[in-house]
Amino acid sequence: MIKNIWAKTILKSYRYLERIADAIDRMIESRGLFSMNQNSSNYYYTNIWSVSEKLIELSERKVKLINLKLLTEQALSKCGKEYANLLISKYINNNTNEQIIEKYNLSTRTFFRKIERAEQRFENVLELLGFNHENLNKFLQNERWIMVVKERYEETSGLKEISVPELRMERLAVC
Repeated sequence: MIKNIWAKTILKSYRYLERIADAIDRMIESRGLFSMNQNSSNYYYTNIWSVSEKLIELSERKVKLINLKLLTEQALSKCGKEYANLLISKYINNNTNEQIIEKYNLSTRTFFRKIERAEQRFENVLELLGFNHENLNKFLQNERWIMVVKERYEETSGLKEISVPELRMERLAVC
């Protein structure tokens, strides 16, 4: 199994969660407004049943993303300040390894050792909170954009940094 795959995936995805929740709000608003159009050609898409199902689906998706955001914050808070700062710098603030090494005045070897420990600690905390690999796969299986991030880490065997362009991430997220 690839080391810390879910830790890396969740941390890399964290910075998009709020934007995607906002996009879901806009989609809900749009669906609600669109449902007011009652001409016969759009009846299927505007009937109360289909509109309600889609609104419920989007609302549940938003709740899931908010819960993931809270889970991430809770896990980071339990990792310890030093590890949390490294993880936030690397994954959430998207700093390069060199920037982090310079910022924290670390040797390259020490940085890589600490970041690996931080990722492992984060993943262990997730497990303690009830989110092991299997549970995370079930919980996030319908979030294609997060699964794309996970697949990218799997493809690279977690050995190098992945890059998902911002625009692509947002397009994947609103699917």
